Amino acid sequence: MDRLIFLSLLLCLQLSGVCSKAQMTGNWGDQGNGTYVNPVLPADYSDLDAIRVGDDYYAISSTMQFSPGMVVLHSKDLINWEIAGHVVDDLTRISPQLNWDRMNSYGRGIWAGSIRYYNNKFWVYFGTPDDGFFMSSATNPAGPWEPVHHLWSVSGWDDCCSFCDDDGQLYFIATNFAVDPKNNKKYNIHLFRMTPDGKRLIMESDSIIHQSNGSEANKLYKINGLYYHYFSEVKPEGRVIMMARSKNIYGPWETRQLNHVDPKMDREPNQGGLLQAPAGKWYFLTHHGSGGWEGRPTSLLPVSWINGWPVIGKPDADTIGRMVWSGPKPISDKRKISIQSSDEFDTGKLNVQWEWNYQPRAGKWSLTARKGYLRLYAFMPVSARKQANVILRAGNTLTQRSMRTPNNTATVRIDVSHMADGQFSGLTHFSTTSYSLFGIKQENGIRTLVYDNNGKDTSGITISGESVWLRSTWGTEGISQYAFSTDGKTFKTVGNTYQLTWGSYRGDRIGIFNFNTREDNGYVDIAWFRYDYRK
Repeated sequence: MDRLIFLSLLLCLQLSGVCSKAQMTGNWGDQGNGTYVNPVLPADYSDLDAIRVGDDYYAISSTMQFSPGMVVLHSKDLINWEIAGHVVDDLTRISPQLNWDRMNSYGRGIWAGSIRYYNNKFWVYFGTPDDGFFMSSATNPAGPWEPVHHLWSVSGWDDCCSFCDDDGQLYFIATNFAVDPKNNKKYNIHLFRMTPDGKRLIMESDSIIHQSNGSEANKLYKINGLYYHYFSEVKPEGRVIMMARSKNIYGPWETRQLNHVDPKMDREPNQGGLLQAPAGKWYFLTHHGSGGWEGRPTSLLPVSWINGWPVIGKPDADTIGRMVWSGPKPISDKRKISIQSSDEFDTGKLNVQWEWNYQPRAGKWSLTARKGYLRLYAFMPVSARKQANVILRAGNTLTQRSMRTPNNTATVRIDVSHMADGQFSGLTHFSTTSYSLFGIKQENGIRTLVYDNNGKDTSGITISGESVWLRSTWGTEGISQYAFSTDGKTFKTVGNTYQLTWGSYRGDRIGIFNFNTREDNGYVDIAWFRYDYRK
């Protein structure tokens, strides 16, 4: 084996414990020649569900504590995706723990859900492990979405899906992953009927339709007159995709495994949505359940119908599928769409890729205080939580997903002329397991460039001008190098590299931060943020 390839493989395995040829090379998505390579989205778009409405495809992905919540994606060809919007604009309608003054719900918040289209509306249902289930609907998937409605206050449940039968009856399916006191078993899958408005469960209709080790990721379909219950469960080989089918929604169900997994090589594709393209072929849009530093990326797998079962991936001799890393594009579409990343802050609203870490504090950020700039007012981090990673408890942190591509360059231009003593503002990479902060800190009226790598500071360069340009670059290995400029032309690297990480089911986030450890004082103006993740 070539030494460079061997070292790349070794590094990939060390970074995430899992690997593929595509991840080694950084190749992904649309190849421009009628083919594609998985992943189609090399970033943390996890806990997926997807549907087709006419010639358009829509997907949703969980967001946990980030706001706005539950991102909605759009595609014309299942390969190239853009962000359409978000379902939840106010996380405090779910829980006060998701507000800027609490910030203690990492790994919690908005988990997996489902998106469906019926009765001339899009319907999204989702759960949180602590607060229960919520729903919203919209006529346009880009929004506005109705304020989230609390469907059921309960804890220990997840992975729900709504379903509209041919007669208009609405159903709701979800997993109770807590121990059931009646039978002392975990991961019972329950089926309920719902009221016609989809806003209340008919509790007396509760029926357990399945129980197995780790059974969750529920979806319901009706195809050719049969009910199909999609779910995943844990087997000795890893978390696999399962399907049950029946002539009656209450069973009896016939169950079959749909794919094999190798966690070290294919990263356990499981949660996702079953789709039929206009030409008749079927596909499965899925996340990879084993997370790397970029989180749990998205792949598209072909589906082969064998004896009435949708086998996912390339069928083995046992007619159970395996991971497929490339193939012909399902649909030929020349339109150029991609996940949005840059923002000039000149449209009067934040671009759709941005998500705050927790619900932002009203009045502490503005796109109108200075035209063409994002103003961030500094305030003190939440002091109730005693932990080393300060960025996890600092409000006014605006984030987006870091992409696992060969060439990533994120640059921000910041006006620091109105900072106050105790204030620190700049670029960050963070997860719940590690962080780095690179920016300007002011003390005694002096502004200094500071690089904080998990609590180890590197500083000493005094910044005297009004503006500073901060940059982070990284590649498929997830090693970031920071640099700065005082004229926007010549950049100088600072400090050691930083290894991007993941934690609490989330991949690394690139973001803009601004806080003051002394008092609520000072502000910065962000002129623009430009992020290029070209192939």
